[in-house]
Amino acid sequence: MQVQIKNSEEIELMRESGKLLADVFYMLDDFVKEGISTLEINDKVDDFIRHTLNARPASLGQYGYEFVLNSSINEVVCHGVPAESQRLKSKDIVNLDITLEKNGFIADSSKMFVMSEANPIAKRLVKTTYDAMWDGIKKVKPGATLGDIGAAIQTLAESKGYSVVKEYCGHGIGREMHEEPQVLHYGKAGTGLVLKEGMTFTIEPMINQGKPKTKTKKDGWTVVTTDKKLSAQWEHTILVTKTGYEVLTLRNEERA
Repeated sequence: MQVQIKNSEEIELMRESGKLLADVFYMLDDFVKEGISTLEINDKVDDFIRHTLNARPASLGQYGYEFVLNSSINEVVCHGVPAESQRLKSKDIVNLDITLEKNGFIADSSKMFVMSEANPIAKRLVKTTYDAMWDGIKKVKPGATLGDIGAAIQTLAESKGYSVVKEYCGHGIGREMHEEPQVLHYGKAGTGLVLKEGMTFTIEPMINQGKPKTKTKKDGWTVVTTDKKLSAQWEHTILVTKTGYEVLTLRNEERA
């Protein structure tokens, strides 16, 4: 499949989807707290997307998935499955990965939520992963390469003593959740696909406290670190503009 270059009308629709998804995370800032179950978070997001935003939770039903988000706690790298029995504890860190479709176009984003008694080691991993994502985003412009993005993320993560998960990557996005290209979070600057204005894709590094190796649990979804050490992830949907980039899922607290 070729990389889909979005025209001005399609970009406007993607902006709307991205803004609505940012609104979901704004709502969650006051809702996510210790003691709540990940299934309660899932159900709240489902209701908010459908009835407040008049949009569609795009993850529900995709590849047979039965929920509207992934909830990945502590050593869970990605694809954590919401459950009523899974309640957030005071030392947890949790990634909530959510997708939303409006008017035929999909936005994808994830955010780390850090509970009140999370230790400094966990907080440092979360911050470094966020900074690494932004180091990757800032490389985006016409003429840059996908390798520039991956190299920037890998350089920062490894300089802090962490490892980059290589089995999972960012992806093109638009009318489909997963389009070309694949966006690796490691690599060599100056290599790979050359970016062009109108491309849209996610940047979503998963950074491990320990070794990069992962395994999938028996449920067929939940991916964990093999050494049981912490993992963190952040994600945004990005547009390549004429002069650089636009973060389509930018949240209020990230606006300068």
